[in-house]
Amino acid sequence: MRRALRRTARRVPVPVPVLRLVGHELRLMHSLLLWTARRRDGVGPGDRAFGHARDQAALMYGFAFVCAVETVGMSYLLGAWPMVHAVVLFLDVYTVLFVVGLQAASVTRPHVLTSDTLRLRQAAHVDLRIPLERIAAVRHELLFTHEKQEGVLDLKVAAQTSLTLELSEPVTAVSMLGRRYEVRTVRCHADDARALGAAVREAVAGAAGAARCNVTREGTSS
Repeated sequence: MRRALRRTARRVPVPVPVLRLVGHELRLMHSLLLWTARRRDGVGPGDRAFGHARDQAALMYGFAFVCAVETVGMSYLLGAWPMVHAVVLFLDVYTVLFVVGLQAASVTRPHVLTSDTLRLRQAAHVDLRIPLERIAAVRHELLFTHEKQEGVLDLKVAAQTSLTLELSEPVTAVSMLGRRYEVRTVRCHADDARALGAAVREAVAGAAGAARCNVTREGTSS
């Protein structure tokens, strides 16, 4: 999908924000397929996945239900105008798919911890990879208010974050429309934030130990 978008961008001078929005919509629809097939995106053998969609589920399903009720009501009211009815019906159905797709993306795209990277995600529009050697501190911190600060990325779920990561070096985050910016603090949420925090600390310690062993071997061999 990404290769197809890049090829399109080379042939047609489409603005980057438009391509990013199209890619986002495609990822949402792909997430619906993954959800139906009970599969997850980006979780390889040996990787540890941590869900983050549970606390927003009731809100998203409620919103989808309201949209579905509106779809039925508008179909009844606009039955005498077939063309208008067709357009509004398409928009209403797509809105329902969009809302459900957001939840599906959150379910099928969990946070992923590998041997050298922590991958934090938010639905289909944020995908941040943090090398473990750049994580300086991890703490469980439940927050419901987030002031916008430079160098801080808040990956809120149901208006809350529960884990704060302090980085020794900045990483580059990319907004949904393609804007790139540096972050040194990342706040995220997980269904089991304490388990994610403990796993990250253990992985960071393991990566640091492996790095020291490699340095020792290189010094001995030289």
